[in-house]
Amino acid sequence: MEQTAAPALATVRALEAAVGQVIVGKAEEIRLALVPLLCRGHLLIEDVPGIGKTTLAKALARAINADFKRVQFTPDLLPLDITGASIYNQKTQEFEFKPGPVFTNILLADEINRATPRTQSSLLECMEESQVSVDGQTRRLPDVFFVVATLNPVEQTGTFPLPETQLDRFLLRLRLGYPTAAEEAEIFDRQAKRHPIEDVQPVVQARDFPALRTAVQEVHLEEAVKGYALRIVRETREHPDVLLGASPRGTLAFLRALQTHAFIAGRTYATPDDVKVLAPHVLAHRLVLKPQASLQGATGESVVRALLQKVPVPVGPDERV
Repeated sequence: MEQTAAPALATVRALEAAVGQVIVGKAEEIRLALVPLLCRGHLLIEDVPGIGKTTLAKALARAINADFKRVQFTPDLLPLDITGASIYNQKTQEFEFKPGPVFTNILLADEINRATPRTQSSLLECMEESQVSVDGQTRRLPDVFFVVATLNPVEQTGTFPLPETQLDRFLLRLRLGYPTAAEEAEIFDRQAKRHPIEDVQPVVQARDFPALRTAVQEVHLEEAVKGYALRIVRETREHPDVLLGASPRGTLAFLRALQTHAFIAGRTYATPDDVKVLAPHVLAHRLVLKPQASLQGATGESVVRALLQKVPVPVGPDERV
């Protein structure tokens, strides 16, 4: 790692350690969660209840000393409950804008699929353009704005599927998975007297993120590696089981994620291994499968993994492995 990027990498290592105090045995998942945070993306955590989805979001907020707000998504939640609204003030006889919870650094959209599509769509502009338009006025969100949405894939009663446009705005989808027996015992030991999240100390300030993002953007993408990633994206659009492949937005997200994942790994260049690790997390949730393929058990993840087996891995001097 070049000397100019060394302080930024040290900060990332400190972030990993801080979150690792709370999330046991999930080092790779923590790294993946940092990817969208460092490259202006958003994170969708899809897993069963009680795995630690909310705890992960809270730990990240504490570690970067950021403003954190949580919204419990329910069927009766309205768009203005997210973005805010103009309220008439009888004393001043004027309308005053009351910001909604979206005006924060880290927003936890808990059980996002319990809200109606109309309410879910209130996040589209926020996540894509970091701004909110209400009553004809556009207001900027903080420079560090990170949505962590949770999704229970098992329970279907009282839920609404996330529209493709909403899914496409999440840079990365993550599953934490159950801990091992030893990890579960360690979780209990750490929480025996108090929750370890209370001991998480800030290791970076939100104002320091421009420097971190600049260091990430300096990671080099060799043409061979870039071409490998682009070939996989294009194959998603031509796969016989896929009705709608990854969008150009997905392509840009994929390439930015490759730079970030390589940086977190301590490298100034991305490799095909970064592509293999990230492809299922960045591309699978963006695919719309044909009904017949879904009935036969195909999933977006299975399609992407099949493409990783099919598309040749680049070999040559440009690969720099």
